[in-house]
Amino acid sequence: MAEGSLTRAAEVLALTQPAASHALKRLHGAVGEALFVRTAFGMKPTARADALWPQVRAALDGLQHALAPEDFDPLSTAVSFRIAMADATAALLAPPLVRAIESQQARVNLRVMPLTTRDPRRLLHEGEADLAIGHFPEAIAALIADGAHARERHQRLHDTHYVCVMRRGHPLAGVPLTLDAYCEAHHLLVSFSGRPHGLVDQALAALGRQRRVVLTVNQFFTAGQVVTQSDLLTVLPLSFIAATGTQGQVITRPLPFELAPVAVQMLWPVRQDADPAHRWLRALIQQVAGSPPSPAG
Repeated sequence: MAEGSLTRAAEVLALTQPAASHALKRLHGAVGEALFVRTAFGMKPTARADALWPQVRAALDGLQHALAPEDFDPLSTAVSFRIAMADATAALLAPPLVRAIESQQARVNLRVMPLTTRDPRRLLHEGEADLAIGHFPEAIAALIADGAHARERHQRLHDTHYVCVMRRGHPLAGVPLTLDAYCEAHHLLVSFSGRPHGLVDQALAALGRQRRVVLTVNQFFTAGQVVTQSDLLTVLPLSFIAATGTQGQVITRPLPFELAPVAVQMLWPVRQDADPAHRWLRALIQQVAGSPPSPAG
């Protein structure tokens, strides 16, 4: 039910696929009818499976709590976490996180991993990261669509919005930023994957417009440094500008077109949802990010 795939379920259970298949056949026999059917999109639960799942999930959660320790003592237990996030997110969150860890004298170590995608679900599923923080609109939409079958959980930390950023003294700094002026200017794009187009280009294409991207980088800090020393425009989340170290050297202007707000989210694997140490880390991140701790799925 959680994985939507017999192969992935076998991996999570540390079984071979044939062993998982035989176990599923035994389960079907015990229930007296099929619980899953194969489709082109993976294993689809039957109506019987959907009806049983809430009680089964509650029973499994109870068993997990019985077998796993209920509490995590950060003073006595040493643990390390790998967090995938962009440089600007790390610059904003890492200092208060470190202060909180040090103030609690917690034996917790953090390893910040570079974020090279807008969809970190593979990193989480394959165990390359324990947590991901950033703006992941496509991943969040997919998790919401998957509902109870989603393999990750998510929590909104805070919201911000995109603005146009230019150096002080830029030729467009003293005039209204129109759509024509914006499209005629030269631009810098922040792209984690290195692709030479992003959300701004999609929004412009919907208006039948386009822009020239002279430079593509994968770090917000680099974007800020380049913009202060050139006539390139860039688009950044407003709350991230402080992390570029260029606040006094740049100005911001509202975009002459609509872009959706930026929701900074925290994602983690379902398998770590009930882990006491992981819960402690998530609560700490929510605290320093200014968001009250509350579950989301």
